[in-house]
Amino acid sequence: MYTFSSKLKTFSLILMAVGLLGIGYGFISAPKNIQEVETILASDAHGSHEVFNTSSDAHVVSGENKVSADAEHKEHLEHVLNQLQNKPWSALYVACIFFMLISLGVLAFYAIQQVAQAGWSPVLFRVMQGITAYLPVGSVIFFVILIFCGLHFNNLFIWLDPNVVAEDKIIANKTSFLNFPFWIVRAAVFLIGWNLYRYFSRKNCLAQDEAKDDSFYKKNFKMSAGFLVFFIVTESIMSWDWIMSIDPHWFSTLFGWYVFASFFVSAITTICLTTLYLKSKGYLEHVNTSHIHDLAKFMFGFSVFWTYLWFSQFMLIWYANIPEEVTYFVTRIQVYNLPFFGAVVMNFVFPILILINTDFKRITWVLVMAGSVILFGHYIDFFNMIMPGTVGDHWFIGVSEIGSVFFFLGLFIYVVFTALTKAPLLPKRNPFIEESKHFHY
Repeated sequence: MYTFSSKLKTFSLILMAVGLLGIGYGFISAPKNIQEVETILASDAHGSHEVFNTSSDAHVVSGENKVSADAEHKEHLEHVLNQLQNKPWSALYVACIFFMLISLGVLAFYAIQQVAQAGWSPVLFRVMQGITAYLPVGSVIFFVILIFCGLHFNNLFIWLDPNVVAEDKIIANKTSFLNFPFWIVRAAVFLIGWNLYRYFSRKNCLAQDEAKDDSFYKKNFKMSAGFLVFFIVTESIMSWDWIMSIDPHWFSTLFGWYVFASFFVSAITTICLTTLYLKSKGYLEHVNTSHIHDLAKFMFGFSVFWTYLWFSQFMLIWYANIPEEVTYFVTRIQVYNLPFFGAVVMNFVFPILILINTDFKRITWVLVMAGSVILFGHYIDFFNMIMPGTVGDHWFIGVSEIGSVFFFLGLFIYVVFTALTKAPLLPKRNPFIEESKHFHY
């Protein structure tokens, strides 16, 4: 049985405490009114007269034009206020959905192993189940954030604002799908469905340890096949609902696959890093370098798959140069230049250079380094997907973003490693357990 070390537990609690302070500071420091926004813009501009149109050589305008200019200026300030107030919410949203989808990706990977009747992976099942223990916790927090969005605590989803819908024909034409009651019901169905499979598959796996036949294993096989069908459908709709609808004028037919590739490679990387940690502490004695090598191959393969989808989505839209489509990438290239191309380096260039070498796939420190970069790179990928539509050009990775990552990382570590203490790390009566113990490649 695994024992949650006091040092790791303390570390996770410190991360949560520091994270909460950062999240709180982000909300407290957000501007409350237009006057505060003017102060912030003045500070950012360092006295630039262009921001407020007060240069000494400004043209003399008529009274009517001055009223119009004042109205536009006020509208601009209100828009900036909205973006700056969104910033702590956006930081919280990015970190929350990222860690929740990691646990969902592990659940999908586990289901695939069950359906494929894979012989190499059963020794890792309890590690996967430990990581998926975060899914119920992450789901509750995420659902609460969605409720707050619907109650207009923030403006992350502009289509939830009836005033915007009334003035925007494109969004108005989507109200049959993008409306709060239907949207929140879909979210509840998705989250409950995923968590039900997670609960019963773990229950059956534990029951199989004490069974005299393979009945619980067979139940899991059938349940996993059904779950994967449910997952394929709900994952695509989830990506439209929770990420793509932040930019409701834009859409991509590849987006569901793109989001899947991002969190799926993050999930496999998390399995690898957790396994390496447990191995370093003397657990998982039946996990050998061949198991680690296979996980590293998945990390490498899905990094390439993510890049294929990234390039396919970008190239087709950029080459077609249709204004309503290409604007999505223009914003990210011009305003989010560093995180946009930095994600490509961290999620493709770095894994290719490191993990293409077979020997490196068996070296612990190399995998820890590569895995850490991959996880940070895909957090930035989610940052790129969400932030431009919520905070516009008023972005930077500050206290809110760091605090949110710290809190959810601490919570993730605490929940996962607590779950690992609840059951033996080796499934005893899995039909393929002996094959898995002696797996060599």
